[in-house]
Amino acid sequence: MNEKMYTVGKIINTHGIRGDLKILRVSDFEDRFEIGNVLYLVTNNQVVRELEIDGHRIHKGFDLLHFKGLNNINEVEHFKGSTLKILESQLTELEENEYYYHEIIGCEVFTNEGNSIGQVKEILAPGANDVWVIKQPKGKDILIPYIKDVVKDIDIAEKKIVIEPMEGLLD
Repeated sequence: MNEKMYTVGKIINTHGIRGDLKILRVSDFEDRFEIGNVLYLVTNNQVVRELEIDGHRIHKGFDLLHFKGLNNINEVEHFKGSTLKILESQLTELEENEYYYHEIIGCEVFTNEGNSIGQVKEILAPGANDVWVIKQPKGKDILIPYIKDVVKDIDIAEKKIVIEPMEGLLD
C-alpha cells in the first residue's frame, strides 16, 4: 500500500468475550468509528489486515469496537497494542479554519509579541474545545485551549501558530 495512513485509535485491550476491543481514540472525528467503516490493523508498522466495523459504543470514556466476522475474544486478543489506521483517501473534507490533528502537532507556537513558547506535542479533546499541549524547551508543558480568543493565527505551511495568551496562561 503506497497511500499515506493516519492513526485513528490504539487497541488497549479486549472487552468481554465476544470480540469487542477497547480503543483509545486518537481521531478528531466522531464518524471514524461508524458501523460499516473500514479500518486497517497495523502492527510493527505493517498493515496486518483490513477490518470492517460492525459494532460501536462508548464505555467509560473509551470506544468499544466490534469487527465483522470476529466474534470471539480468542480471535482478537493478539490485536492488543496494535494501532487502527485509515488511508489518506478516507480523510474527511474539512471546512475553512478546520485542521487535522496531524497538521497541528509539531507546529511551533508564538505569542502575538513574537516569542516562541514551544511546539504542539499532543492534542487533548476533553470536552467543548480541544486543548493543545505545548512542550517548552525547558520547564513543564503548557496547556492552550483551542478557542478563537487565544489562537489567533495558524499557518500549516510554515508550521507556525500565533496565540494571544490569556492572563495566567503562561505563568
